[in-house]
Amino acid sequence: MMNVLSKIVGIIGLIILIVFLIFPFLGALGSWIALLLGILGLIFGAFSSESSGRTLNIVVIIIALVRLFLGGGLI
Repeated sequence: MMNVLSKIVGIIGLIILIVFLIFPFLGALGSWIALLLGILGLIFGAFSSESSGRTLNIVVIIIALVRLFLGGGLI
């Protein structure tokens, strides 16, 4: 159950990253939201015995951090 919840949160975070990729002025805001969702999904995935939800959320976190670093939203 927690793995499914982790995957849902990770997919929502990934969708937010893709949508805010289109709007560059709002990209930092979208990356911060996706980063928080990725961390939340990672917490949910930590309580699961499967690793697919955790892996998805780690990917979302890494993409959000790279976007924030390149865009100057993370100092």
